[in-house]
Amino acid sequence: MTGPTANASASSPIFPDNADHATAVKGQDAPQALGNGEFPVPPNGKLTSREKKWIVYDVGNSAFVLLSTAVIPIYAKSLMPADGNIVSAWGYAQTIASLVIALLMPLLGSIADVQGMKIKFFLGFFGTGVVMCCAMALPLTWLPFLIIYVLATIGLNGSLTFYDSMLIDTTSNDRMDKVSSHGYGWGYVGSTVPFIVCIALIFGGPTLFGWSTTACTRASFVITAVWWVAFTIPLLTSYRQEHYRATREHTREAVRGTFTELAGTLGKLVQNKSLWMFMVAFFFYIDAVNTVISMSTSYGTQLGIDSTQLVIALLVTQFVAFPCAIIYGRLAGRFGCKPMIMVAVVAYMGIVFFATFFLKEALEFWILAILVGMFQGGIQALSRSYYGKIIPKEHANEYYGLYDIFGKTASILGTFLVATTTTLTGNASLGVLSIAILLVVALVFLTLQKDPTRQ
Repeated sequence: MTGPTANASASSPIFPDNADHATAVKGQDAPQALGNGEFPVPPNGKLTSREKKWIVYDVGNSAFVLLSTAVIPIYAKSLMPADGNIVSAWGYAQTIASLVIALLMPLLGSIADVQGMKIKFFLGFFGTGVVMCCAMALPLTWLPFLIIYVLATIGLNGSLTFYDSMLIDTTSNDRMDKVSSHGYGWGYVGSTVPFIVCIALIFGGPTLFGWSTTACTRASFVITAVWWVAFTIPLLTSYRQEHYRATREHTREAVRGTFTELAGTLGKLVQNKSLWMFMVAFFFYIDAVNTVISMSTSYGTQLGIDSTQLVIALLVTQFVAFPCAIIYGRLAGRFGCKPMIMVAVVAYMGIVFFATFFLKEALEFWILAILVGMFQGGIQALSRSYYGKIIPKEHANEYYGLYDIFGKTASILGTFLVATTTTLTGNASLGVLSIAILLVVALVFLTLQKDPTRQ
């Protein structure tokens, strides 16, 4: 391989004309990549049209993420027998969904690095997620419901792998922190719109329409799916795959060589010390982040906190996360991406200890929700953009597939630990406490890693 631009030039012109360039400088639209893979937009320039259309997919899919965090666990609990343990069941459901993605993404990600394939895989997983989101309205018992939820989650997480790798085709290295942070920030605040509609329907529907609470909750799944589709359309109309390792004419050969390429990528990863050290650190700290996100509502439900308090507190989290994610992106431009990630890791240590030793009532859950909102979007956004800066862009999907192995396998470990510890001890707090160990390990690796973006 001679690099992304050499591949791209074999199939299509990659230099923009003067009109495209002038438009981009004004911040209206981003041209195709220049010969060095960069875009002629200043680092602090306004968001371009292509960047905005990439960002709004975060607004669309985050509606399902928020519903999964705040409403779906409570609804699943209502379908279970009175003695059912939602923490264990939810933990195992998350584990299965994460395991499937971790196994699929490296292989599919490698194939998607072929010209034109990324958008096809994205559409496949996005479509699965939307259809399954609607289908969750059908089951009347908890087990079929959780199975459909697992399929919806696989669709969501699969689409996010390809969506994350689209970042390198959408903007330049020196704008990635800003664009990625805006994605998470607008995703948090934008997702509250359909969420508020759904919550209003769940609580007010029985009085206004004579529907049962169960029927209103099922309707919320369809509303969320429609929102998800609406905010995916702009991305589909604007995306162009600028970086790829093989052209359409060589698709068959590229697919045949997928396993060889994947083995080669693993070899290169091992040889790149700064990259693999970051990946190990990422494995441990994203475990904590994903586990806190996925288990927070089920944990609060198990503690007996009122479902209304849980939902409202998590809604506040979204509004707190919106400005904090964008501020985090700006601070990364001033202090560096990696230092801000380390700050968030330390903050999450405090969050885990607070959840373990002090979370007993609704007030403490509100405090926890605000603390999570302050750091959740920042660490996710900067991890995505930092990784995009230090990997070879012509193998972006392949590397982001490995990124998902580390991220989703970490989710498997975290949720499995919480679920198993809760099952064995009957005490969910002990499961939460184990997350602190993972954060300490992550901080050690981050401290020892040399930052390639600072050299």
